[in-house]
Amino acid sequence: MGWLWTILIIAVVIFFFGVRIIRPTHRGLVERLGKYKRFAMPGFNWVIPVIDRLTAINITEQMVDAQPQEIITNDNLNASVDAQVYFKVKADEKHVKNSQYNVNSYKWQIVNLARTTLRNIIGTLTLKSANSERDKINGELLSTLSKETESWGMEIVRTELKEIDPPKDVQETMNKVVKAENEKIAALDFANAVERQADGQKRSEIKKAEGIKQGKILRAEGEAESIRLVNEAANKYFIGNAQVLKKLETVENSLKENAKVVVPTDSELVNVIGGLAGVLPLKREAKQE
Repeated sequence: MGWLWTILIIAVVIFFFGVRIIRPTHRGLVERLGKYKRFAMPGFNWVIPVIDRLTAINITEQMVDAQPQEIITNDNLNASVDAQVYFKVKADEKHVKNSQYNVNSYKWQIVNLARTTLRNIIGTLTLKSANSERDKINGELLSTLSKETESWGMEIVRTELKEIDPPKDVQETMNKVVKAENEKIAALDFANAVERQADGQKRSEIKKAEGIKQGKILRAEGEAESIRLVNEAANKYFIGNAQVLKKLETVENSLKENAKVVVPTDSELVNVIGGLAGVLPLKREAKQE
């Protein structure tokens, strides 16, 4: 009976030593005596202690830093370049196996591949274009890494170019250039604003002058119309002796200052008025002795 208990205890110990729990964020590869045996899913797994070996592989998205490096740009300037690469191992058995059997250390190799790719890309660009074309650089880096790691069971999710720092003296010069350009733009904006204001004032003065002109025209037309109506009324209502009487009233008003008028008895009243039309009123002279 004693040996049965011994065997039972040994079996229990072996069982517990072979228990493996895999989290949902991982997948497992079971090797037996150095040879691939099976694919282990999340949850409870049991392997033969000593004989079997289970390797858990993280399938969540991970990030590696390509580390800052000095790169010579196409315009012969040194730039400090740093980037980050986000990737993950695909969750199916084929790609998990590739991540372990097709590449020695995928994290380390992704970092070095990213550094080499950045040197090749930025080396063809000037420092200015490299700073202004970050999206293009990220796109080319992502495309190259995706192609090169295809057999590693990787999915390159995205790449981020962290910085492209020029030498200090170049940075100071670039800052001065940017400042000058901003001041130039501000000056142009101010000049355009002043020009627009001047145009507005000019249009306002033109409108004002046109208004004055139109007012004078309307007043002149009104006066002309008034004269026309008065003339028509005179021709219509002051006829015959009424016209003569009106002319006499006019002459009388002109000769109010004690002027004397002699009307010949043998002349028509109309002729008298006509004769007086060219005579100026005479002031009464002092009484002579």
